[in-house]
Amino acid sequence: MPKLKTHSGAKKRFNLTKSGKVKRARAYKSHILTKKDTKRTRRLRTTAYADATNVATVKKLIPYK
Repeated sequence: MPKLKTHSGAKKRFNLTKSGKVKRARAYKSHILTKKDTKRTRRLRTTAYADATNVATVKKLIPYK
């Protein structure tokens, strides 16, 4: 069986926990932050877990993580 290539974009965006969950960052935190209130931007800093429907796809993209 040949080695699989890791998706470069996915390896920067996702991490796997010990229990096998896919950890991700929240969206809408990159720019135009002045109009977003402080409470919202603070909430966007926290990490989240990928939805169950996307977990299998993400795990295929990062096979060795």
